[in-house]
Amino acid sequence: MALTFGLLFQGNETLPLAGIAVIVLGLVLSFAPIRGPGREPVVLRSPVHGRWVPVNSPADKVPSHGTHELGQTYAIDLVHVPDPAVEWTALRRRPIAARPETFPAFGQPIMAPADGVVVRVGGRQRDHWSRNSWPALVYLLIEGMLFRQLLSFLTLSAGRFILGNHVVLDLGDGVYAVFAHLRRGSPRVAKGQRVRAGDVLGEVGNSGNSSEPHLHFHLMDARSDLVAAGVPFAFAYESDGEVRTGVPGGGRPFVAGPEAGAGAPDGASHDASTGSSTGSSTGSSTGAADVAGGRPAR
Repeated sequence: MALTFGLLFQGNETLPLAGIAVIVLGLVLSFAPIRGPGREPVVLRSPVHGRWVPVNSPADKVPSHGTHELGQTYAIDLVHVPDPAVEWTALRRRPIAARPETFPAFGQPIMAPADGVVVRVGGRQRDHWSRNSWPALVYLLIEGMLFRQLLSFLTLSAGRFILGNHVVLDLGDGVYAVFAHLRRGSPRVAKGQRVRAGDVLGEVGNSGNSSEPHLHFHLMDARSDLVAAGVPFAFAYESDGEVRTGVPGGGRPFVAGPEAGAGAPDGASHDASTGSSTGSSTGSSTGAADVAGGRPAR
């Protein structure tokens, strides 16, 4: 590693200083909010359909993942658990690691929660085996902190290697939606493409800093996640037989989409062309795993 850094910085005395500056900036952004609170939640459609379990929900704490880094102050992680008889657990004894396709979430479609314009797409990173056992979790932490974080800083690519395959939508009014850990090769959209609410953007995968296949979703207020602040959101879902608009709390299964009759609430939308939100805007109605912190969605 020392030799690699030596070759990287050889003949360019400004690179070490630039690298240090970026790392320091990253640490500052991790723990300090860039802008103060006060923005109302943006009401959207759910980006997933079916039965899901949220982990690291902003309904429970803010920042939900223990960091403001990458604009993920209000991020949520969603794990697909279609069978109500199955209880999701973050860590398992066996196997130590499993192929991503053995998880129900892998390959599930991800929908645009509002009309928007695609501003960033990445789909070439591999889907790795799960990291949902203690030995694998240790490996994930080392890989995420020492490799993915450092690689992102050195390449000035912000969260590219943390988010894995991802799509970023411009929803208008200074709001950007991030969908992370997508399946390799699954993005169906291209940069500059306009999408409508409900259009399929890609599929759930296990790329980037992910412990098991799940969707990491958040809103932010800038195109670059290096300087973005998180934006709160709400969507309609069904939980305990009741349709609500807000953010489901961690560990509380919910159903969204046609299966629940709970798409976007009547009149609730976010128009990218006008940048306006309509419909009721509420905060968390009740008090899902991980880009750079929080409990793992393994």
